[in-house]
Amino acid sequence: MSSPFTVAFVLGATPGKWARVWNERLPETTLDLVAAEQDAALDMLRAGTADVALLRLPVDRAENSDRPLAAIPLYTERAVVVVPKGHAIEALDSLALSGLEAENVIRGDWRDAVELVAANVGVAVLPQAVARALTRKDVVARMLDDGPEWRVAVVWRDGSVDPLVEEFIGIVRGRTARSSRGTAAANDAAEDAPPSRATQKSGSGNKKGSGARSSGRTHNGKSAAKRPARAKSFRPQPRKG
Repeated sequence: MSSPFTVAFVLGATPGKWARVWNERLPETTLDLVAAEQDAALDMLRAGTADVALLRLPVDRAENSDRPLAAIPLYTERAVVVVPKGHAIEALDSLALSGLEAENVIRGDWRDAVELVAANVGVAVLPQAVARALTRKDVVARMLDDGPEWRVAVVWRDGSVDPLVEEFIGIVRGRTARSSRGTAAANDAAEDAPPSRATQKSGSGNKKGSGARSSGRTHNGKSAAKRPARAKSFRPQPRKG
């Protein structure tokens, strides 16, 4: 029986959608999801008790260590302000940071901050996903139009040769089961470029290219070189327990 593949994730990160894809593609390998604070998730990653982690940037990559960390940003979180139920801000759909000048903005641990907001001590600025995870009946959240932003990234030990790490990175990057694998860094540039679209039939009567797909990708208006034929996709072998 193969050993589990462990993913540590911070508050507000939602790995469930990727877990469903993982279970469809690799049913023989259990995916363990472990909720952890940022520092604890980093410790798990460096100790090898987590294979990958979903963290908020920046992270200390320890570039000079034997096993530095690598990261790929996945998405950006917007900020909300959490206020007590019945607060004047509750009547708004959104507001600017300047609207909080008269408020006592609570800083520090997000869980503790929400508890203090519920006690009517002040208001707190949090990532929207964190506010959703900590939702309760006695507080409400409203969007901040010009608030801070946080980037969530998938992080792993750089130089990993574990094909399951590559498989997980591919899943969170949106690669299909038939996509070519390889190192995540090598695939980033190719996947960030939009695929070229089929040549549209023009009114000039040129039918030769009509309906044909471009043989390469385009970037900054220039045709990219043809990509080599892909190797047959492989399925990662279960790790020995």
